[in-house]
Formats: sequence, structure tokens, C-alpha cells
Amino acid sequence: MKRIGATKFKEQCLTLLDRLDADGLIVTKHGKPVARVLPYEPQSAGLIGSLRHKIKIRGAIFTTGVRWDADDQS
Repeated sequence: MKRIGATKFKEQCLTLLDRLDADGLIVTKHGKPVARVLPYEPQSAGLIGSLRHKIKIRGAIFTTGVRWDADDQS
């Protein structure tokens, strides 16, 4: 993971963010780490459609299985 001083990070922040790799970078002050900058990875986007062709649906999923008549007054 690349290390960069806070002053240099402040000066080049936008450029550094544009070039941020998967490892990210560590921001230091006086040689000591104070922050870690990592790229944002959406968590749920990979879940959408991930089970397609892996799950089989059996039966009617849009019903409770209980028959009823809305017109029945009893």
C-alpha cells in the first residue's frame, strides 16, 4: 500500500483519487499513519442476479395456498 504525506495528499487529492488502485493508500503525518483511503466498492450490486440459474422455484409463489371467496358473507 502506497504511503503519502498529508500535505502532499491535500495538494494532489483529486488526482490521487482519480488514480486510486485497489490497494488504496495510507496518509501520514510526521511519518505516522493517520488515515487509509480505499476505493469504494458497492456491496449490493454484485448480489443482484447472482443466484440466477441457481435456484429452482416450485409451486405457486404468488399465493398462500388458501382458497377464499371475497363474496362469501358467512
